[in-house]
Amino acid sequence: MPGSKLRWKGRLTGRQEALSKRLIENAQASQNQLLWAVTGAGKTEMLFPLIDWALTSGQRVALLSPRVDVVLELAPRLQAAFEVFTQVLYGAQEEHYKYSQLVIGTVHQMLRFYQAFDLMIIDEVDAFPYRNNRMLERALHQALKKEGRFLYLTATPSRKMLSMANRGELVLHQLLGRFHGGKLPELTIHYDPRWRKRMTLSLKKSLELWYFEKKPFFIFVPAVDDLALLEKQVRQLAIGRGTTVHATDSERISKVADMRAGKYDYLITTTILERGVTLPNLQAVIMGGDDPTFTKEALIQMAGQVGRAKDSPLGEVLLFASGPARSIRQAQREIRELNRKAEENV
Repeated sequence: MPGSKLRWKGRLTGRQEALSKRLIENAQASQNQLLWAVTGAGKTEMLFPLIDWALTSGQRVALLSPRVDVVLELAPRLQAAFEVFTQVLYGAQEEHYKYSQLVIGTVHQMLRFYQAFDLMIIDEVDAFPYRNNRMLERALHQALKKEGRFLYLTATPSRKMLSMANRGELVLHQLLGRFHGGKLPELTIHYDPRWRKRMTLSLKKSLELWYFEKKPFFIFVPAVDDLALLEKQVRQLAIGRGTTVHATDSERISKVADMRAGKYDYLITTTILERGVTLPNLQAVIMGGDDPTFTKEALIQMAGQVGRAKDSPLGEVLLFASGPARSIRQAQREIRELNRKAEENV
């Protein structure tokens, strides 16, 4: 493309490339769009041609997420991919605001703008705190130019978004297979009503094996109060270095950065890390999977953190629950259905 600002030299798969072209065509037609792509589909790279088209057309682009962890995951990838100054905006940043044609930030940052962007891409649109938040929805619409358009991205679309697509308010695109051809990992269920009291032998063996094989892991818990309980259980195994992290943790950003850098072997976390952290060879444990905090969407997202890398497309997702739950059954069913559809569309 003449005047292209894209310096990324990677290649899209055939399906990714075809979908990427459709995203550009619909954006050129000023249509709002929804991309339903499974975790690990490679949707970020699929956006590069669309962003490049917008930038080379002189448009201003915002790539946003409700989660700061997602923003910090995306920012270095976008900055490396495009030869343009990129402002990164989130609550705890120290850098002063400067005008930039490409902005990456949390959705809250759009409260600062009015009719500023031609193209707004919202990643993880179903995530808290954006989902069903009318104030943030209004902020995004106010920050978009009158002739601008939205592109929403998610691996777990809400009924509201799917209804909008059915009514023709959004053009729906689906990419239900991972870019490396691997499957979404299924949940391995263990029933254990006493999981808060002590760790089962099977879980001990799994954690010890992962540590021996140098595989990092997340342990998800339903509540902040559970973090210390699980941390005590894991530390008794003496298997490397780890810590806890939650939404209001003042060291949250540095802890996740240290995990990415290999300084931690594991993190014990609430649902804040259910999305937005890509680690090779990552394994996952979900404790209290029947807790109401863990919705079907949350369980699918947590499972989707595993097996995302091309060099390590396999992994385990162990779920411990006090008993059966509707959300677990729904998540199992949807993961199997997504894998089936992906296989059919290969």
